[in-house]
Amino acid sequence: MRKIILATMLLAFAIGGASAADGKLVLYTSQPNTDAQQTVDAFMAKNPGIKVEWVRDGTPKILAKLRAEIEAGQPQADVLLIADVVTMEGLKKEGRLLSYPEADVSGIDAALYDKDKTYFSTKLITTGIVYNTKAPFVPASWEDLTKPEAKGLVAMPSPLTSGAAMIHTVTLTGNLPEGWDYYNALAKNGAQASGGNGDVLKAVSGGDKLFGMIVDYMPIREKAKGAPVEFVFPREGVSAVTEPVAILSTARDTEAAKAFVDFLLSKDGQEVAAKMGYIPARADVALPAGYPDRSSIKVLGYDAAAALANDAANKEKFGAVMSQ
Repeated sequence: MRKIILATMLLAFAIGGASAADGKLVLYTSQPNTDAQQTVDAFMAKNPGIKVEWVRDGTPKILAKLRAEIEAGQPQADVLLIADVVTMEGLKKEGRLLSYPEADVSGIDAALYDKDKTYFSTKLITTGIVYNTKAPFVPASWEDLTKPEAKGLVAMPSPLTSGAAMIHTVTLTGNLPEGWDYYNALAKNGAQASGGNGDVLKAVSGGDKLFGMIVDYMPIREKAKGAPVEFVFPREGVSAVTEPVAILSTARDTEAAKAFVDFLLSKDGQEVAAKMGYIPARADVALPAGYPDRSSIKVLGYDAAAALANDAANKEKFGAVMSQ
């Protein structure tokens, strides 16, 4: 009789536990295709019972797709893994995100996840300075980009086309003593703002420009491949986007979605991010090759809610300052 009872308990446990270990997950992400595939493959290796379908595009297009589906009453995504917390703040304000209070945030600074645990940063992608090895000097400060020796030689992504660039602009104007006058000085020095981070890398590595503002991993990866570029974390500090993950309130399989969040925040998931060349959010996971010690990287403060509220005004201000 005891054997029958034990067998019944084990069967019940197996059936009850299946919902968390099995299922289907639909992921909408702005990760580069290669990174998205590696993320999904690593997750499914740890959770073989969960099948993941993913859609990749830039954050604005992902949001446009999601909103069209919501309007039609048929949202498809369970989880979002996108570039920035400003977008997540907007979705949270609309009630589109599911709170996950049980999420394990061990080793992650409280500033890197929503206080209501509706979204969680998975990495740090900082913006610093890239320079060509033929540049007339080695920059160490944001102020260096306004020097006469850098006149007409600075490229930067435009906040009008890049979310990370907008976050960077708001961060610098909110932290540097000069505020918006810093961008006035850049404009007077002939700095060019257009396109995205890839355009900056192309211009600086090709020698058309010798300095640029850019996300860290791009020049660090390209330097490893032999490109004539170096990356600097300026002494004043850097801005950062954090590629947050969130479960949608309309998710069809919340258990599979929670398992995905758990994996990204786990040490295993964070090591996957590090292997891709990103700064992991967890302090107990080592940085990739090519980065300095974590303690030497100063990340400047940033108010995502304020940035969301002032987004239109900030874009208008940038356009006026840079004559775009």
